[in-house]
Amino acid sequence: MAGVTAGLWLAVLAAFGFSLKAIFVKLAYAAAPVEAVTLLALRMAFALPVFLWVGLHSSRGAVPLERRDWALVVALGLLGYYGASIFDFLGLRYISAGLERLILFTYPTLVILIGVLFLGQHIGRREWAALALCYVGIAAAFAHDLGMSRDTAAVWVGGGFVFASSLSYALYLSGSARMIVRLGTARFTALAMLVSTAATLVHFFATQPLAALVQPLPIYGYGLAMAILSTVIPVFAQSAAIRRIGSGRAALIGMVGPLLTIVLGWWLLGEAISAWQMAGAALVIAGIALVGRRSAA
Repeated sequence: MAGVTAGLWLAVLAAFGFSLKAIFVKLAYAAAPVEAVTLLALRMAFALPVFLWVGLHSSRGAVPLERRDWALVVALGLLGYYGASIFDFLGLRYISAGLERLILFTYPTLVILIGVLFLGQHIGRREWAALALCYVGIAAAFAHDLGMSRDTAAVWVGGGFVFASSLSYALYLSGSARMIVRLGTARFTALAMLVSTAATLVHFFATQPLAALVQPLPIYGYGLAMAILSTVIPVFAQSAAIRRIGSGRAALIGMVGPLLTIVLGWWLLGEAISAWQMAGAALVIAGIALVGRRSAA
């Protein structure tokens, strides 16, 4: 019981941290004309010392990884926090933070479908009902955001990038549960993040001049905030939640993210908020409560 409760709260903490990421990205784009890959490189570079320390500490005395383990860690690292992040950062150039979070949170359905179709997993009626409640709520808020937009082409382009991010993250979550059990939460997460950081920096140096790292002070501030509040803390919280309650339930609990981003976008970015969005958020909360009671049981 205690482990399940801790898993639920860790999943909520991860959702809050990940929700802040979109806010920091939009604030950075408003502060200076920074490229998505440059902003992502700053985020990962600031987080690098933590992941190096955790990776070295957790690997001390541990069983060496086999070739298959390394292949899975590299693949999941590329999918989870490199692929998902770069697509998300690109999408945020075109759409609002609230709409980004709504599209991004299609990943729980993808996690469930991947589990059912390829991993032999089964979920109960209560989880399906919770999923339906959450997505009816997301659809209501999505309709509001789409109706408010004057540039539907930009919405579709940005939405396409963010959906690619959602798919990449769903693949990461689906493959990470087994590796977390095998390697441990801290070791797997640190290694996957080191792979993501290496891929991000290679991408940056291959496409941008070194001078692109010279940015106004606010950009460094947002990069550091993303590194700590939207990367280090939620990444480890998410992995710990997956270990306790599984990837499917962790993904469903994380659907509180759209509500958080809508509220934060209204408060910090001046994005519109409506009765449709609040009604949608209420349905999301109802779905999360349903999953929470099931998990506790």
